[in-house]
Amino acid sequence: MNAARLPSGGLYAIANGPCEGLVDRAIEAMHGGACMLQYRDLHSDSTHRLDIARALVAATQPFNVPVIIDHDLDLMRASGAAGVHLGSMDDDPVAVRASLGPDAIIGVSCYGDLERARAMAAKDVDYLSFGAFHPSPSKPHARQVSPELLREAASLGPAVVAIGGITPDNGAALLAAGADFLASISGVFGSTDPRAAARRFHTLFDATRAVSS
Repeated sequence: MNAARLPSGGLYAIANGPCEGLVDRAIEAMHGGACMLQYRDLHSDSTHRLDIARALVAATQPFNVPVIIDHDLDLMRASGAAGVHLGSMDDDPVAVRASLGPDAIIGVSCYGDLERARAMAAKDVDYLSFGAFHPSPSKPHARQVSPELLREAASLGPAVVAIGGITPDNGAALLAAGADFLASISGVFGSTDPRAAARRFHTLFDATRAVSS
């Protein structure tokens, strides 16, 4: 596990392209407290995606925020991003770790599958992502899962990410259940004020830490 580069927890903002002003919105999200950023774009051509990924990596440097690339190892390498997020149809994390080396952040989607999470936890990944926990405009057909899943996942070793329709209003229960990160796509990038949206998440994390300390 790459604990040195992975934040201890916080808002994981997912920049879903193509989107006008994506880099500027990402900067606003980081000003608001986003501690990790993922770039995903399933529609743009490779040249555009590389341009955006490189711009995001450059923009995150003053904030010391790692950029994670969704699925695409080649784009991760070419852009200088910190890591990659893998789904069920992507390469095995063991092969990805061997290819990228010990410093890369590797995260995997586990959906609502605890058995998959157990298998992935044994493969030197840095975080396990679960969801959806609430109806999500980004993935409206995703199957919803119970927060109880997070309680079991928290004992597996890697950090735990919750995703799917998460807001500052419903996120506290997920943190209490064991989530280290709350991931948001439309909750941040769909907002008219990404900085304020991210700040609301950041305030939630601060309040949760204050209670647990």
